[in-house]
Amino acid sequence: MITTKVSLREKIGYGFGDAASSMFWKIFTFYLAIFYTDVFGIPAAAAGTMFLVTRIWDTANDPIMGIIGDRTNTRWGKFRPYLLWISFPFAIIGVLLFTTPNLDLTGKIVYAYISYTLMMMAYTAINVPYASLLGVMTANSNERTSFASYRMIFAFAGSLLVVAIFQPLVDVFGKAVPTTTAYQLTMVVIGTIVIGFFMLTFSWTRERITPPRDQKNNLKEDFKNLMANGPWFILLGAGVMTLIFNSVRDGVAIYYFKYYISDDIARESAVMLSKMTFAYSTFYLFLGQATNMIGVIMAKPVSAIIGKRRTFIFAMFIAAVLSMFFLFLTRDSLFLVFTLQALISFCAGIIFPLLWSMYADTADFSQWKTGRRATGLVFSASSMSQKLGWTLGGSITLWLLAIYGFQANEVQSAETIRGVKYMMSIIPGVAALLSGVFMIFYKLSDAKMTKIIEDLDQIRESEGEA
Repeated sequence: MITTKVSLREKIGYGFGDAASSMFWKIFTFYLAIFYTDVFGIPAAAAGTMFLVTRIWDTANDPIMGIIGDRTNTRWGKFRPYLLWISFPFAIIGVLLFTTPNLDLTGKIVYAYISYTLMMMAYTAINVPYASLLGVMTANSNERTSFASYRMIFAFAGSLLVVAIFQPLVDVFGKAVPTTTAYQLTMVVIGTIVIGFFMLTFSWTRERITPPRDQKNNLKEDFKNLMANGPWFILLGAGVMTLIFNSVRDGVAIYYFKYYISDDIARESAVMLSKMTFAYSTFYLFLGQATNMIGVIMAKPVSAIIGKRRTFIFAMFIAAVLSMFFLFLTRDSLFLVFTLQALISFCAGIIFPLLWSMYADTADFSQWKTGRRATGLVFSASSMSQKLGWTLGGSITLWLLAIYGFQANEVQSAETIRGVKYMMSIIPGVAALLSGVFMIFYKLSDAKMTKIIEDLDQIRESEGEA
């Protein structure tokens, strides 16, 4: 298994799946909060509480989905079938999420709770099996890093695509229909693209690694092994802090430009392309995704020289320092705003393929240590940590907006602007710093993983001969 080579087509196919997921993820991160506050008319504090409540339930769903995936057996494998079964409901619920029924405030909040809960359940049902595929397509640690790199490259390509078309599509549709309908039609277009990407992943990937032949289903034992998996817990902490770092910066970015940089004025001098206007905020988000992608591309060559752990630590420490500079930028510091965004996003991009590759390594470590393999549980619990960080980051952003006196579609007070600047600088900077500190204690070095994989290969070979 350690010498198993996989085709470029399969790596590309795997990448399309995260392009699809990331398109929706970035829509939730960049646009959903401001849609709720400025279009749907939900108070920021109510939206923040809704994010927390619904995502706590959603976080609990991840291990459940991982357990279901581990116990699924079809001619397509354990995890691939969910890409086929869930992609259409996933896209349809995405449209419903940006649908605005004519209700009073209480009705709107109830609708938001229901539609967002359904969206997160669908996201779990398709994304946990997708993530788990990384642990069963190959046992080769270097190939896993390669798969993870392709995954992240396509993830940021999907993010680039959605940033480039989401607001321009809303603007174009908004010329013929009400703004609320424009958001809905935009999601129809994006949902169609997402379905096509998931179909390519289903068609072009294969599952090769199976649990030990004599392994019996034992949920209690699987959880016991996960709780004893020290490296996984370290990744849990690092992953949560990384997502807080990203989700706070991403979630407040539109507010930063609309209410501090004065994005409405910026539109007048923005770039025109194919009759679409790209505001400074769109360029900022696009630039971030582009440099994220460059970071992803550099993850494998850099980590091959200094190791996954050191690469992760250095990237997060640098991102923490650079984030702090946002506190001192003025409305006229656009060049520095974009420069810092590019550098910070490069650092963020370089760690994500490493993080998911290391999650796969912890699944191997658990099997090497205990003799049991529960890939779906390990990856679903990992996905749970990602959502927990995303939950905390999104809720913190909206709560702080409320605390600092945010009022939708009005000129903001100096206190509110100060809070927005804190959310672009100090808060994500501290989260990035803590993420790097967690990784100092991670002990699964590249050399140790090579030994673990060799031992597991010998076990698989002996089982094949038996």
